[in-house]
Amino acid sequence: MNGHLGFSYVGLLFLSALFIPNIIWTKNLPQGYTSENENKILLAFERLGEVLTCCCALIFSDFNLHKWTVWSWWLIAAALMMVLYELWWIRYFRSNRKLSDFYSGFLGIPLAGATLPVAAFILLGIYGKVLWLILSAVILGIGHIGIHIQHKRKINE
Repeated sequence: MNGHLGFSYVGLLFLSALFIPNIIWTKNLPQGYTSENENKILLAFERLGEVLTCCCALIFSDFNLHKWTVWSWWLIAAALMMVLYELWWIRYFRSNRKLSDFYSGFLGIPLAGATLPVAAFILLGIYGKVLWLILSAVILGIGHIGIHIQHKRKINE
């Protein structure tokens, strides 16, 4: 599970699906959103996970399409997570853009805006058999989902 170095167009596609709505979000922040007082340890995990996940998704050619095998189901599952992530964003952008909308679940998946992309990259790592992406996405998840849990708790108080 080491991975073969080379450009991954599938990784680029996944990262584009991740970044495009996030760029749009910067102009459509939820009412009352602030990143102040976020746990510094979780923030460090999130930032490290972001960098590692982006690098791994792009530099391992193992994520690119190849002949159908049983492993291809992992790519389908990863793609499904990204499609659900995009649908969650559509729902968010059509909402009143409150904090409760941003930290909402989707189809029974809690904190979908944080959970779905992390799951997608873990599944992509499994598909490509690249342990480095799996570990990177887990690091990202610890920070990103952890921060979202903290924000959700604050709005529930």
